Amino acid sequence: MKKMIEVDDIYFNSDTNITLKQIKQKLKGPDGSKSFFAVATENIQSKYDTGVFSVAKSQLSIIYNIEEFIDLKNFRSKEVIQEIKQRRLKRVSEARKSKYHWMDGVRYFKQNDNLRFWDIDESFIRKYKTFCSSYLNQKPRTIINQLIFIRTLFNIAIKEGVIDQKYYPFAGEKVKIRISSGNKIGLNVKEIEKIELLELEKFSTIWHTHIIWLFSFYFAGMRISDVIKLKWSDFKDNCLYYVTEKNGKPLSLKFLIRLRLSLIIIDRIKNNNGYLFPFLRDVNQTQAEQIYTRTKSTTKLLNYYLKKIAKLCNINKTLSNHIARHSFGNIAGDRIHPLMLQKLYRHSDLKTTLNYQTNFIHRDADEALDSVINF
Repeated sequence: MKKMIEVDDIYFNSDTNITLKQIKQKLKGPDGSKSFFAVATENIQSKYDTGVFSVAKSQLSIIYNIEEFIDLKNFRSKEVIQEIKQRRLKRVSEARKSKYHWMDGVRYFKQNDNLRFWDIDESFIRKYKTFCSSYLNQKPRTIINQLIFIRTLFNIAIKEGVIDQKYYPFAGEKVKIRISSGNKIGLNVKEIEKIELLELEKFSTIWHTHIIWLFSFYFAGMRISDVIKLKWSDFKDNCLYYVTEKNGKPLSLKFLIRLRLSLIIIDRIKNNNGYLFPFLRDVNQTQAEQIYTRTKSTTKLLNYYLKKIAKLCNINKTLSNHIARHSFGNIAGDRIHPLMLQKLYRHSDLKTTLNYQTNFIHRDADEALDSVINF
């Protein structure tokens, strides 16, 4: 009867839906029976099973990094850095030869119990951040993303009763995760016009790169992965209707007159299996992982040709797929209401839009500086 009362308390005091497995674990108490890697692989497997391949793959990369860190015994950095690079290159090479699938990594880490949640304290995280910076040469934002993943796993483990709340390293004044806005630089109007006026051989890869980048910019910084997947059926009544890959948000946008000529040219070759662009035409449309893999390789290819386009247009700024999004933000400045920008950017939270747009609004600072210097 006492245990039944405990079950009732756990069930009715839970803020969210709780499973029988979670109730059982809470009754047993937080004994740390599950390793950090076990909880991580369950989360990665869930992402994979639901088709969120980009997240699953990036999370797997993180736990490979963590394994490298806890196995680190030799602090002769140059040698260690090279060894880590070689192991990563070997996985990439074997993946290309179909000798390795990234879900093989998940199966490997399921058996790895070398790390427990109570081992991950403030000291561990501080040293891990140093390792990521010094040994992996990672930028601050990349390191922050890894800390967010670790924090997420802690929250899952606490909810499931794997570890006690007292071991949570992100509570109170312990580890703080501060997301910096970074230095986002977009193109200006004149630079956009240079790209628009660029004459390229029609239907060549660089020509498609050029058109895809402009599509992204014209549709408010539409993510390149979404542009690559556009189909003719997505256009109805002079509007584009699509669902974003990242957060599943539906959106419709008016078809701009500037894009009509491009579509007329593309319309001459409708043998792309329904797609506007040819990069996914020979991929099995029922195989989500194949589409993800091809989209990712295409993104790399487009970035390669965008460097060539920047040279042809005498643009000295970095030109990449994502710069189309930054360029829209740069030109929008503070001319569009934040709520409308939130809709155009497909952000779930207005705070995300406000933080994003602060990168491109410099007018007040420029006017203040001008008032002092140009007295």
